[in-house]
Amino acid sequence: MAIPKGPHTVIRGNPKGSTLVLEAGFQGTAAIVAEGVSDLTLEGFTIRGNRTEMKSDWYLPPGETPFADYFTDNGIVVRKSAGVKIRNVAFSGIRAFPVIVSASSDVLIDGLRIADSGTLNRAGRNNTSGGILLEQGVSRFEVTHCTITRVTGNAIWTHSYSNAPRSSDGVIHDNTISTVGRDAIQVGHATRVRVENNSGSDLGYPAEYVDIESQAVAVALDTAGNVDHSVYAGNHFTDVNGQCIDLDGFHDGSVTGNSCIDKKPLDAYPWLHEGIVFGNNNPQMESTGVVVTGNDIEGFAYGGVFLIGHGNRIEDNRFLDMNRAHCGATPVPARCAYATDQPDMLRAGIYLANNGGRPAVTRGNVIRGNTITGFGMAEHCVAAAPGVAVAENTASGNRCEEAPPRVAVP
Repeated sequence: MAIPKGPHTVIRGNPKGSTLVLEAGFQGTAAIVAEGVSDLTLEGFTIRGNRTEMKSDWYLPPGETPFADYFTDNGIVVRKSAGVKIRNVAFSGIRAFPVIVSASSDVLIDGLRIADSGTLNRAGRNNTSGGILLEQGVSRFEVTHCTITRVTGNAIWTHSYSNAPRSSDGVIHDNTISTVGRDAIQVGHATRVRVENNSGSDLGYPAEYVDIESQAVAVALDTAGNVDHSVYAGNHFTDVNGQCIDLDGFHDGSVTGNSCIDKKPLDAYPWLHEGIVFGNNNPQMESTGVVVTGNDIEGFAYGGVFLIGHGNRIEDNRFLDMNRAHCGATPVPARCAYATDQPDMLRAGIYLANNGGRPAVTRGNVIRGNTITGFGMAEHCVAAAPGVAVAENTASGNRCEEAPPRVAVP
């Protein structure tokens, strides 16, 4: 269904129920496509996809091909449009993305119900598909009150290549996400985005779907590219088989009042990683001006924070039951056989690093008032990489203790 260019288009389902079905032989970009429209409203119907098997020929798009130009068999694809509202639409069995919005503005996505969508590549790993994607510089957007479950890739994310504008002025809030193979929420190459009051569970499952060859473990709140003046606040997740918060590219923003709690036996999390990880892979940014406060991170394989950069504050957080992999024990556990020249990297509660993708100067950070418990935490609370001095940062008032005996939860 191609929406003609122009203003004021409304497609509304019948109150008794309306369903669009993609048959097995469908060939096209999506069930509904729109380009160059304004004041578009899509609401109150169902799209049932044509996914009959999990594996596909899709990997990540080659070069800088937009996802909307690479993936077919999507649910809704909107390009270069303004005033877009997609509300109360249900999706199931979509082979690629239920929703892609590309290079558009003033976008509202509200109350979507997405289940059993996305595919795997031929190697059986997720290819990022299955959720809601805003790409190539979407501005003034809101994604709210969506329920997303059993998708192979990312649930909600923004993505822009370096040749496109960054996404901007958006809010992702009050969504519920469960059983996804990649990230719950990723903010990629964006500015002025708020991610608030989202919740979920079972991230990085099924574990065999995780794209471990690309080191793309699941993350509750992920970052990529250059992201500034943004806020991650009040988000709560359980059973995260990966990282809680990845700040690769995040600067001049805040991360407050979030939680990730893992209480199952360690074997239930084969790709379990660090609590919070700073990074600087994007050359247009430096890790500075980040406030991390009031977060609860519990039960991760390595440390609480992998920190780079300067002028950051890590205050009043609780990192409980860290280093479940027991890095620092003898003999070295298999999970800890990485960067053996930096033994503190995986066993320290907070690690001051010298490289987060690119070499970094790590000084002038404040690490204060945190509670850190776990294996070896009394001895390895705050530690530094070669060439980084803890004394060039302010570390005070942190309570570091061995973890109390763990009560297993089935």
